[in-house]
Amino acid sequence: MPRFAANLSLMFQEVAFLDRFRAASGVGFRGVEYLFPYDVPAAEIASRLRDSGLTQVLFNMPPGNWAGGERGLAVLPGRRQEFADGVERAIDYAGALGCAQVHAMAGIPPAGVSPEAAEAAYLENVAQAAGRCRAAGIRLVIEPINTRDMPGYFLTTSSQARRLMTAVGSDNLFLQADLYHWQIMEGDLAERIRANQDAIRHVQIAGNPGRHEPDVGEIHYPYLFALLDELGYTGWIGCEYRPRGETTAGLGWARPYGIASATNL
Repeated sequence: MPRFAANLSLMFQEVAFLDRFRAASGVGFRGVEYLFPYDVPAAEIASRLRDSGLTQVLFNMPPGNWAGGERGLAVLPGRRQEFADGVERAIDYAGALGCAQVHAMAGIPPAGVSPEAAEAAYLENVAQAAGRCRAAGIRLVIEPINTRDMPGYFLTTSSQARRLMTAVGSDNLFLQADLYHWQIMEGDLAERIRANQDAIRHVQIAGNPGRHEPDVGEIHYPYLFALLDELGYTGWIGCEYRPRGETTAGLGWARPYGIASATNL
C-alpha cells in the first residue's frame, strides 16, 4: 500500500503554513514534505509534527536567492562555502524534525559558466554533501527537474542523474523520482521506474499536464502505484501538486489508499 505525504508548500494553501500540518493529518495523511522550512524555527515545526502525529519525509537544502531566480547552489562555481553552509543548516533542521532525507537542488548555471565547470562544481559539492549527510545519519537525494517548469536547470533526466551518481561514487546518494518531471522529459514511466528501482528513495507525483491532482491528465497513477508495490518500494510518495480548487475537494483519487475526501470527512 502506498504511503502518501502531503506537500505543504502546494497543498492546503487555504490555511497558514503551520496550520497545514493539522489539515493534512485531519484527512488521513501521515507524512508531510515541503520545499523549505528555514523561515520557521525548527522547534515550531517539530511541535506541529508531534501534535499532528506526522512524519517529516523530505525538504530541500537552501536554494540560494530563490526570489532572484536561483534554484540551488550545487552547480555554481565560487559558491561552495555557501553551499556547505546550507548543508549544515539542512542537517540541523533534519535532526530537529526527525527527517531521514534531504534534497540538494542542482541549480541553474549562470551565463558564462561552461557545462564542464558546472558539472565539476556539482560533483564536488554533492560528494561533500553526501558525506556530511552520511555522518549525520541522513540520506541525500537528487532530483531531475523538467526544463519547461524550470528553464536552464542543470539536472533534467534520470539517465543524467545516474551518470552523475556514479561519478560521485557515494553510497549515500540516491534518486528522487518525481514522475511528473520524468513524464515531461522522458516518459516510459513504468520501465524507467524498473530501471532505477535500486536507487529510488523518494517518489513524487502530479498530473500532467497542469501539475494538478494525479487523477487529471495522461499519467495512469493507479498502475504505477501497484508497480511500486510489486517492486517492493517502501518509501513515501510525495503529493507535490497544485490543487485545482480547495485541497480536500480534490482528494477523491486518494480515497482507495486511506486518504479521506471532503465528501466523507
